[in-house]
Amino acid sequence: MLAKRIIPCLDIKDNRVVKGINFIGLKDAGDPVENAEIYQKEGADELVFLDITASFQKRKTVVDLVKKVSKVVFMPFTVGGGINSNEDIREILLAGADKVSINTSAVERPKMITEASNIFGSQCIVVAIDAKKKATSHKPQVTSWEVYTHGGRNPTGIDVVSWAKKVESLGAGEILLTSMDCDGTKKGFDLQLTKTISEAVGIPVIASGGAGNLTHFYDLFKETKATAALAASVFHYREIAINQIKQKLNQKGVEVRL
Repeated sequence: MLAKRIIPCLDIKDNRVVKGINFIGLKDAGDPVENAEIYQKEGADELVFLDITASFQKRKTVVDLVKKVSKVVFMPFTVGGGINSNEDIREILLAGADKVSINTSAVERPKMITEASNIFGSQCIVVAIDAKKKATSHKPQVTSWEVYTHGGRNPTGIDVVSWAKKVESLGAGEILLTSMDCDGTKKGFDLQLTKTISEAVGIPVIASGGAGNLTHFYDLFKETKATAALAASVFHYREIAINQIKQKLNQKGVEVRL
């Protein structure tokens, strides 16, 4: 059984780490390089770096900042935001990333997933899915979710479960699944969403959105097949230390790297 991973996320805007609630109301959360160094020391399993306004602003990821962060971390490092071509992917990997995360470009041109996984290897291609609950008044007992792009700004009409299965078939090596409804709320991960998607696909699923306390991490791994938990504000504001989470999970019988 693979060890469960704990992954801090650096949401980047204007070269600073930011964090909001439900993708809005962004507040400054520090320097990316300083945060990355802290997470390296705390024993994070991986690090995710998302340039959250790159797609919306139709520009590339801030490559110089990626280079600076990559110099201080020695764990797997995923970068996303504004990646629209294989040339962009190559540039990010050469800047020090181990994996790239694509969302908007994958929705706009699904073939890119296959092309990229063929060129760089599927283990290198993470498809990020920003999911928001759909209102289904005619069938209130049925829950479904819609895919959003451009940093959570644009609804696509695409069903999240169908899209997750499709990106797996196209060659994605991993899914970064963010609940827009739970993002920044600290009320816990969306267990229903994560359970549904992690059982629908065979590739690893990183759950994101809603972490607020130690129990939330345990509940995620107990109730779903997620292979990793991603969080931001609880780490950035030093509310929970990564090694605290790992100790708690280990005590409860969840396999982690200590």
